Amino acid sequence: MRATTNTLTLGANRALYQGDLPATGWHCHAVPVLLMGLSGRFAVRLPPGHALGPVQTCHSALIDTGVEHVFDPCGEHVALMYLEPDSAEARSLRPHFQAQGGVIFDPALPVRGRSAMGAYLRSFDLHALLRLDCPAVAPVDARVARSLLALRRPEEASWGRDAAAATAHLSASRFNHLFRAEMGVSFRSYRVWSQVRAAMVALGANPTLTRAALDAGFVDSSHFSRMFRQTFGMTPSSVLKPLKEIALV
Repeated sequence: MRATTNTLTLGANRALYQGDLPATGWHCHAVPVLLMGLSGRFAVRLPPGHALGPVQTCHSALIDTGVEHVFDPCGEHVALMYLEPDSAEARSLRPHFQAQGGVIFDPALPVRGRSAMGAYLRSFDLHALLRLDCPAVAPVDARVARSLLALRRPEEASWGRDAAAATAHLSASRFNHLFRAEMGVSFRSYRVWSQVRAAMVALGANPTLTRAALDAGFVDSSHFSRMFRQTFGMTPSSVLKPLKEIALV
């Protein structure tokens, strides 16, 4: 059996997984994701009737928020880069997603050298990774930006929509409309993502998934497991237990 080299890199507003994974179930993310096959091609299954067809095999894929899919690494070593929707990189991709139905196949340059590619991935250098024109865009609305700062603090990861709306001096429904327009995802869905992220950050300092989940505001390990599967289409243990390293940057 191949020794595990799986790593997870987490920053204040970014996440990168590199290694081996099982095939997922159906799921959709609250943030855009770049999938890359570092050793070969992988498969992406899309819902029936999608304009791009039910199954595509590729070396890379960009998948927007809210796009239901199945990811099958096909036994290859892979990298998954999650881009926060308010980041300049993610916002510059929105015109491409809108033009191509939320999924872009083979947007990345070929993997020619694993060490150079690894450096680009760890620095989240999309300009070096992608062959797409990604122009500068306006920053996210200041009221939404304030709510994101709160959600990204581990102690506030379960912060509610009503509190966020009050901080923005808007009704709950108006705030949710503004949040979705700016981020491409509902406040509730993004809050779940933030809590799952907080649990993965906590895992870097805690010996068990259960303790990390509780520190991130989940009611219990079952609640965390259910939300993790909803977010990634896999169980927490299948992804997090084989990790060789969790790096916080």
